[in-house]
Amino acid sequence: MTLSPAPSPALQAAEALFSPQAISDPYPLYAQAAALGTRGLLPVPEWNMTLVFSHEAASAVFRSPAALSGQGFSTEAESQFPEAMRVLRPMMLWHNGPSHTRLRSLAQAAFTPRVIAQQRDLVQARLDRLLEAAAAKPDFDAVAELAVPLPVGVITEMLGLSGDDEAKFRQWSGSVAELIGGSNTPEVMNRVETDASEMRQYFRGLADELRACPQPGLLSALASVEDGGERLSGDELLANAVLLLAAGHETTTNLISAGLLELSRQPDAWEALVHNPELAPGLTEELLRLTSPVQRTGRGLAQDLKVGDQTLRAGSFAALILAAANRDAQVFADPQRLDPARPNAARHLAFASGPHYCLGASLARMEGEVVFRTLASRFPRLKVPEQQVVYRPNFVLRGPLALQASLN
Repeated sequence: MTLSPAPSPALQAAEALFSPQAISDPYPLYAQAAALGTRGLLPVPEWNMTLVFSHEAASAVFRSPAALSGQGFSTEAESQFPEAMRVLRPMMLWHNGPSHTRLRSLAQAAFTPRVIAQQRDLVQARLDRLLEAAAAKPDFDAVAELAVPLPVGVITEMLGLSGDDEAKFRQWSGSVAELIGGSNTPEVMNRVETDASEMRQYFRGLADELRACPQPGLLSALASVEDGGERLSGDELLANAVLLLAAGHETTTNLISAGLLELSRQPDAWEALVHNPELAPGLTEELLRLTSPVQRTGRGLAQDLKVGDQTLRAGSFAALILAAANRDAQVFADPQRLDPARPNAARHLAFASGPHYCLGASLARMEGEVVFRTLASRFPRLKVPEQQVVYRPNFVLRGPLALQASLN
């Protein structure tokens, strides 16, 4: 009888990152795995992967043209989920090089800083309505009644959706958000396949209609924008509208809910904000850094990549642990402390870096700033009581499922 060799410490550490503890409290697991490596890198040969924990190494991978975004889809997935593939493939998330540059530049042209600045009043108005309803109760669920409806409502209104269309897109984007979050189980893929068929039916001819009769909102702007004669095709418009909707609220939802929880655990930071609401922009950066709404991402390597004194081999995968990089003591002094005045807080990697830097980063920042400034100004007695916090069952997009709070 031949005994199988015991798994290496690196493999055990990597497997732990997909355990239940990695949902409830991943930070000790990140620290334990990082301690097994050198200079923020831990090779896991059994998985043809390197875990990347340091800010310097993660930044180098993000910036390298050898590092490609997007997971590959198997031949089986191509044949088993044809409708899903037709919706997913044109998303800029899965593209690199010239095709990514083209898609991103077309979307960017309709997602300018001026457009974002114009949304501040929309964000404030929606927030005011949500807080008015919450303030009428002794306590409320800050996830279901604030962190979810605010960014979802903002991005759907920005796209120009309302009523039944808004409800349809929210349903469609939910499955896509799970996929973006790292879940490609048969159940999720079957749901995306069903939703994709409905999406493509809805969008048939919509791009031409919007170009002929422009409507308010980003969806119409995306349909009409041109760059050197280039336009988004119907499939590209659909795919990237769904991507903007799915990705356009996930980070902000987690920022608001996890941010409120972290402020309750570090009351000095909350008191500083209450006494000076102008700290809201810096505090938002700190909460993005400390809570890392997107915990991890990855890049496939098309060529050998030298990172420090180590080489990540072509054909392997770099798993970037953003939550660890955002708490790297070599970059952020006393990294566990929430410091609204931290001078380099914005160096965090919550929105990635390089060519795939998050298109909606400025929107998420603005929404977070408006939320925390408004709460500190109007509801200084806000409380998040001690409670058992259950997190969403997602290793990538981390945030509470529910969070009881009171405004008065």
